Amino acid sequence: MTERTTYLDPDPRDWRSRKIRVRPHRWYATVELDRDGYVDTATSQGHDPELPAAYSEAVVRARDAYIDRIWYDGYSGDFSWGNGPRWVTLFVPFPHVQATVEALRSAELDHDYSRFHALADSLALPVDDWLAPGERELIRGIDFDPPPGAFLRFLRGKAMKCGVRLNGRATAGSVWIRPTLSPFEKQIREKFPERYPGWVDRWTGYVEPEDAYFRPWVGGRDQNLSYGAKPVQFRAVETPNGGDCPCGMNLRDNGKEHTTHHAAWAFGIRAPKSLMWLSSVAVVTSQSPIAWRKLVYQVARMPQKENHYDFNSWSHLDEPEETPDNVRAYLLKSNDYVIGYLAANDASQHGHWDLIQGSPPSDEDDTTLRPRIILIWVADVYRHQGVGAALVQALADDFGCHVADVSWSTPISDAGQRLARRLSPDGIWFS
Repeated sequence: MTERTTYLDPDPRDWRSRKIRVRPHRWYATVELDRDGYVDTATSQGHDPELPAAYSEAVVRARDAYIDRIWYDGYSGDFSWGNGPRWVTLFVPFPHVQATVEALRSAELDHDYSRFHALADSLALPVDDWLAPGERELIRGIDFDPPPGAFLRFLRGKAMKCGVRLNGRATAGSVWIRPTLSPFEKQIREKFPERYPGWVDRWTGYVEPEDAYFRPWVGGRDQNLSYGAKPVQFRAVETPNGGDCPCGMNLRDNGKEHTTHHAAWAFGIRAPKSLMWLSSVAVVTSQSPIAWRKLVYQVARMPQKENHYDFNSWSHLDEPEETPDNVRAYLLKSNDYVIGYLAANDASQHGHWDLIQGSPPSDEDDTTLRPRIILIWVADVYRHQGVGAALVQALADDFGCHVADVSWSTPISDAGQRLARRLSPDGIWFS
């Protein structure tokens, strides 16, 4: 399948024309209705560009069915889309792309949403039946079609949303499951019914029939180790659950994004295998290949997030260009991770500071060109081990000067002042 565009209005060259774009991906195709120019025109004419409620409901129902079907087929990634009347984005299994295009056409031009409801009905999965109480074996080719491991992963995600503990095991051609409801999840759902509309407890009090199949024992731990156990008791106490994490994220952000960022902040950024490092320090300029400049930008995101800077210290992501102040970055690699970063340029206006708090600058120098440190960052695990000093020494050696002749950009953080005092105890140049 290739990318294609379908126009809904008579003149496809008109920027106000509504269009449907189809973009194939590995697991699915993105079908997107572009109403951007159409909405601008409707707004300028005083019309309400919002989608009718029935339209939005039909789209949401179809999108949920599509995403469930894609996850069911084995895709393990996430989806993201925006809200509003300008774009309608759907992630569609390949066999249903054309039907989705026709459904969008009917909804947009004829206000007929029945095609979306028909697609949602045809793609709906019997999740309620799969998560019904009781131990049983679901057989591939009869109860489900994907590989058992992928199907079990999909069921676990659905069970988690229902608050159900799945207790499942995949075999070569089947999946054994025993959905159960924990007392805690039951208590939460009964205490806050508004959060779980339509939820019904089907698991409490369920009695296994006498002729039910028994899951074969395959070794390992004995089953039913929690049979007859008493529920865990909980007590309410004040806990610290807010504020900033040292990595720059908020402690409430316990999702995948925080985990990934915190690991990179602590251990460094994994160096791409496609980039050949001939030594431990790589010097990247604004004229370097884009893969290197993108890596610098990714590393520079760490201090930006940690210190809550408004801007990234590296912004050279367009065409290669020569900068008048020779902007460059030094990347230090260790254990296949980029653990140190120094951004620098050259400047000729400097003042001298003896590093005593409150002392005025002296010995201004407006003629000597010096390398100027813009920012230094070291991965958390490698701090206080000489990484920052090694980067400053690399900058000085590359420029052909002594470390004491390097200039520091202001303001200088407390950690930067400690490093500067250790490298230049008699004072530093700053700009």
